[in-house]
Amino acid sequence: MLGGPSQIVTLTFNYTPYKTPLAQTESICLPAHLINFDLESECGEAMLDALVIAVGAVLILAVLWETFETIVLPRRVTRHFRMTRLFYRSSWKPWTILASHRPNKKRDSLLSYYGPISLLLLLGLWAVGLMFGFALIHYGSHTQFLGTIFPSRFGNDLYVSGTTLVTLGLGDLVPASPLARFLVVLEAGIGFGFLALVIGYLPVLYQSFSRREVTISLLDARAGSPPTAAELLRRHAGPHGSEALLQLLKDWEHWSADLMESHLSYPVLAYFRSQHDNQSWLGSLTAILDVCSLAMVGVDGMCEYQARMTFAIARHALVDLSQIFASKPVQSSACLDRLTPETLERMRGHLRQNGFILTDGDAADQQLAHLRSLYEPYAIALSRHLLMDLPPWIKDGVIKDNWKTTAWRPPASALAETIAHEEHF
Repeated sequence: MLGGPSQIVTLTFNYTPYKTPLAQTESICLPAHLINFDLESECGEAMLDALVIAVGAVLILAVLWETFETIVLPRRVTRHFRMTRLFYRSSWKPWTILASHRPNKKRDSLLSYYGPISLLLLLGLWAVGLMFGFALIHYGSHTQFLGTIFPSRFGNDLYVSGTTLVTLGLGDLVPASPLARFLVVLEAGIGFGFLALVIGYLPVLYQSFSRREVTISLLDARAGSPPTAAELLRRHAGPHGSEALLQLLKDWEHWSADLMESHLSYPVLAYFRSQHDNQSWLGSLTAILDVCSLAMVGVDGMCEYQARMTFAIARHALVDLSQIFASKPVQSSACLDRLTPETLERMRGHLRQNGFILTDGDAADQQLAHLRSLYEPYAIALSRHLLMDLPPWIKDGVIKDNWKTTAWRPPASALAETIAHEEHF
């Protein structure tokens, strides 16, 4: 038993000298407080090594689980803490502040870079997390390597982890223990699988984005740029307009379901903006909901049943996406700015001139206000979060469609042609 600091402890060692078959016994005397100090120091280092290993293992598991949920798991995840959600919340706000100090067109251009850049940064963040996680395990377990690159042991461990994760394998540092070899093989396998997931992940994202944008582009000639409910109805006046409008609502029912499925599985797609500044998935979805609301209130010649079906799935997608981005619905008073009573009366007169009779009266106005309250608070909340403008109910003045614009004509002649052919639809 060890005594106090003033006691002397005798330690006896049995050893066999090199090239001598007979064992020798020697005794040395050391103060007890020196032995206590050594034992406490070794115990503290062991606890610190265990803590470093635990931190590295937790970091690796967190990154792998986050990658699984974001790429592989095709469903909405409602955990309170997610690395991906924390990354987007911490990076989107500074990006919007930077963009807000630029003119409108330059602002939209800068915001369009965020989606692709944030995706690449997120993949890089996961790779760095895996690299540091394995480096911490190497450092805490004192794995041995033949060769030296950096003066510090952690620098060597981080270098080995980085070259192993990307399956580079230069061989300038060679694992010299079974544990080191096991960790190197494990990290190389995870790195190879991570690279395969990334290669398969990007095409799926861009296919969903392309599929979304095709339908939005088709709405340009049917509802204007930006699309509005009054313009969509006006351009579908005539003998075959009702059939075309019915088919359009069917197509947008499927589009809304596809949008909900793809954007709930891959929320980063919501940050991918359309090719034209006056188009967006949020603006198009809101315009379709406006048209469905008018049809459900009562528009002569429109199929109310199909309008209800499209309204239901479109509103479902809007509400679920606002949940994903934690965008709380705004107060109902903010919705009055989109459609004031004066604008509603002007829109009724505009539709009446083009052959659509919109039901009027207090009951119709209350029903329309109720339908608007089901989706406009969520649309406005997402508009403020994503910095995407919502379309008006009826356009003011002459606004050129995207398909009518060209960079090869002077602005004055292009505008005159637009005004002359404004009644083409």
